[in-house]
Amino acid sequence: MNQPNSENNSLDHIQMSATVSPDCCGRRLDQVASELFSDFSRARLQTWIKGGQLRVDGQQQVPKQKLLGGETLTVDVHLEPEGDWQAENIPLNIMYEDDHIVVLNKPTNFVVHPAPGNRSGTMLNALLYHCPQLESVPRAGIVHRLDKDTTGLMVVAKTLQAHTDLVAQLQARTVKREYEAVVTGVMTGGGVVDQPIGRHQIQRTKMAVISDGKEARTHYSVLERFEGHSHVRLRLETGRTHQIRVHMAHIRFPIVGDDTYAGRFRIHKGVTQELRDAAQNFGRQALHARELGLIHPATGEMVSWASELPDDMQSLLAALANG
Repeated sequence: MNQPNSENNSLDHIQMSATVSPDCCGRRLDQVASELFSDFSRARLQTWIKGGQLRVDGQQQVPKQKLLGGETLTVDVHLEPEGDWQAENIPLNIMYEDDHIVVLNKPTNFVVHPAPGNRSGTMLNALLYHCPQLESVPRAGIVHRLDKDTTGLMVVAKTLQAHTDLVAQLQARTVKREYEAVVTGVMTGGGVVDQPIGRHQIQRTKMAVISDGKEARTHYSVLERFEGHSHVRLRLETGRTHQIRVHMAHIRFPIVGDDTYAGRFRIHKGVTQELRDAAQNFGRQALHARELGLIHPATGEMVSWASELPDDMQSLLAALANG
């Protein structure tokens, strides 16, 4: 099958063409298009076919149209805004940026995506100000999230092609996401939590380990042990909502400061005033997305980034070390 030709593409205007191989005789238009124009999802290509932006020999067809081979498929799309969100001048801590992706180091107390009752002041609003063309990319290029009070690395797609590629990588589990956390309890060793996660049956704002939930797998290892606590490294194999927090609480090593899943920070007797102050003033879950690795959507090369632990977690670990 011939490779597609790009013609005068810009960030908001996509023009491509490709010739259908005779070997595709009898196959559906949307199936062939998804192979020829693999930078885009099949669902999006189906939308373009239905809307007449993807044509066969200049004619509009339906996604299930059978091809004979030899046809020319053309794409001519002016991308439209994906939402009605507003751009806001909010500072972003950018670790890396090129024409295809941007890697951010997210601070605490920063919501990633707008939600009912919380339409402004989010990372998405900030991204639209920093990179206005993101209004034409689903969710302004956000392909994965961190909780409001979880810090660390996130990647954002700057183009529709990069978005499709990164979503596929996340589904194929080729994106490396490693975290560090402080948990309550002294772990004897590492392991893996392989338990399905779904919406809590009673408290609908929470997630929980439930038998009919979605597959979820978290790997963990011990970095350092303290009296009553552990500093751990965690690696996500899947990416469910609140996955690390739910899994750690499930095995009875809840993350320090996690009011939703861990309750109050427990302090053993005889601790120093430094540790007592650090515990009482630590106002979030002690969880940080430390490392991020992925296949670059444009170059095909494996790239990675690392982020130092934020000051509040470093202070907590120092207080734990001093007892």
